[in-house]
Amino acid sequence: MVGKSSNHAAGGCRKRGMTSLKLQGQLPSTYKFHLIASKQCCSHVQLPIKSIKKYPILLAKLPEEDDPECNSWKIYAFHDTLNAVNRTLAMNLNEGNAYTQPDKSGRGSVEVPELIPSYGHYLPELPTNRLVSLLEKLKAVHLHLLAAEHWNASHLRLCHRNYVVSATNLTHYLALKCLHLQQLQEDLSSIGLLTLEFINSHVLASIGTSIQLLHHLLSNSLESKDSATYLDRNGYSPTERSENAVNFAISTMKKRVSVHNTALFGECIDKRTGQIMVTVGKEVLKDEILVKNLLKAGTNVIRINCAHDDPNVWREIIRIVKHNSHLLEKPCRILMDLAGPKLRTVLLRTHSNMVKLSPKKDSSGNVVFPAQVWLCFDGSNPPAGLSTNAIIWIQKSFFNKLKMGDYVSFVDVRGRRRVLKVLKRSILSTEYGCIAECLQTAYIKVDTEFSVKKKKGEFVGRVIKVLANEQFVRLKVGDLLTILRSSSSYLNELSSTTLGSTKITCTSDHIFESVEQGEPILFDDGKILGKVREVNANWATVVVTHARPKGSKLGSGKSINIPKSRVQLKGLTPKDLLDLDFVGTNADMVGISFIRNVDDIVIVQHELEKRNLTKLGIVLKIETKDSLQRLPSLLFQAMQTSNPLGVMIARGDLMVECGWDQLGEIQEEILSICSAAHIPVIWATQVLESLVKFGFPTRAEITDVFKAMGASCIMLNKGDNIVQAVTALNSLLSNRSSSER
Repeated sequence: MVGKSSNHAAGGCRKRGMTSLKLQGQLPSTYKFHLIASKQCCSHVQLPIKSIKKYPILLAKLPEEDDPECNSWKIYAFHDTLNAVNRTLAMNLNEGNAYTQPDKSGRGSVEVPELIPSYGHYLPELPTNRLVSLLEKLKAVHLHLLAAEHWNASHLRLCHRNYVVSATNLTHYLALKCLHLQQLQEDLSSIGLLTLEFINSHVLASIGTSIQLLHHLLSNSLESKDSATYLDRNGYSPTERSENAVNFAISTMKKRVSVHNTALFGECIDKRTGQIMVTVGKEVLKDEILVKNLLKAGTNVIRINCAHDDPNVWREIIRIVKHNSHLLEKPCRILMDLAGPKLRTVLLRTHSNMVKLSPKKDSSGNVVFPAQVWLCFDGSNPPAGLSTNAIIWIQKSFFNKLKMGDYVSFVDVRGRRRVLKVLKRSILSTEYGCIAECLQTAYIKVDTEFSVKKKKGEFVGRVIKVLANEQFVRLKVGDLLTILRSSSSYLNELSSTTLGSTKITCTSDHIFESVEQGEPILFDDGKILGKVREVNANWATVVVTHARPKGSKLGSGKSINIPKSRVQLKGLTPKDLLDLDFVGTNADMVGISFIRNVDDIVIVQHELEKRNLTKLGIVLKIETKDSLQRLPSLLFQAMQTSNPLGVMIARGDLMVECGWDQLGEIQEEILSICSAAHIPVIWATQVLESLVKFGFPTRAEITDVFKAMGASCIMLNKGDNIVQAVTALNSLLSNRSSSER
């Protein structure tokens, strides 16, 4: 249930004698929040509230009888009361070395005799007044955290029992981050106490421990109730822990981190703390030894991107991985990323008299994956979304005689003999055609003669027409690029301003409803930048503003980002739902791409529940501004089910969406929030990229790896030197783990 509007809440505050404070920044529309300063709370030290733009869950407020039950997350904080306590504390300190503390009800105060630290002769530079001030401030922080937990108790109860402790600690963390604590941090550090920046995974316990230490410095007699960390649900009076209370000890919280890591990635048998993930594709089908070498080098997780290839390719990759994992006795989990509602480029097919077939080769000249063509008869149409290199129409009489496994011989334009091998007919449209592959470069033109030899003789046919898929287009600064709707019927309607421009389509027509003239647009993770020059219902023209001096290649399936656009692509696509069936029966984890709000998580949870996939790991890919700003809310929702949970920092799309100058702060913020929630993090995008591609890392990449060690898992993308990169990363992680032991 969404919370009440701020106007309504403000009115209610005035009725109860409270002052409504203005929020700084705009909060997510998923929840409605209110910031209220109570005038009726117990006396405590001033803790200034900072902008809560990034940390939306926080409360510290006394319960009132006329306060109706509310199911929304609210934000409350002491303000006027804390100012009053500052005055009280200052007056007490001026009168002598005595201070006041709340009585057992939490609403009054009792006089405490003059306290002389028992360790004063060891710490002459620490006056009693200073220690008393620090103690009171920490107690105020402590109460603030307990209050946040208390007010959000109804939502915490919605979390699955596996995540209750973690969700509660996340609530404490968010409450702490809403306070200005720089001066308190400096004061604590000066006497050798905790550093607030490093207590994310055990916030309440660390604050409580510091309170105990300050009590020890001030007095030999420490009452157990003064350091209690349990909040009585009937009020704000600290009480002794009951049998049913949650244990927030530091050791318990650290154990939750380990438990969640193991649930997602499995037991790590290597002597290192971090996991290594590698993205693979259809290249492993022609080089099965690659997977074996990756596992030997230290890979724990294999990632498959469902935006590429098809179930047949995925199934074979998984078979190879599981076979080698069993053979080497090295556990390896499978993560499959759903494509999600991402905007991607689609290059136009062009009719011509000739097409070139070029198989993909590695740096040694070996064929990694053959060139593929779609063979069909005259009058038929190829299936939508076909990703072959070319489409070739042949005579129907010849096509009808083709069988799976046949070898089609022909002489190409250069007079070289080539062969096409007929593969299994497409399961999407069996009546239209089939896929054939070629292991050598070939040029095929109209009227090329095809022949197939069989025991009963040879039969021949001719090529009627060909349709080529462009491998890429090259764009330079100043070039025009026209993005068309998926239908090519608009080619004849283009305005004169698009003449001479390169033309492509994209995976969604929503772009034409959202993009506006003058907005920036980025392609291929920001490698090519442009500005929208003209837009209407059927096409958009872009002028290229940034590319390489000699031009940048733009291929099919590359990302399109419009950071300032209103375009909203939500939820799982129909393709995602089909792929989820495969993922659920073949993989250990599913990556959810382009999440924007809580509703997207709810849809995923509903689909997993329908398929009874309670043990399938869920990896939330943070790659948009919306998902970054709503990360705490996304985690709270995701923790309502028992599925193992993780977060991936997709730095490529994040940089494009938020700007490169913000990326450093963003990745730190995600690590901190997930650390507080005890959720494992996957550090992704361009890790050791130079080593993967060229065989030698840059100094900046090595530094990046050491920063990435703050995450639970580091992901590498595929490349010619991927095994060497995994070996190097495994060595760095192992050395780091050895030094920490």
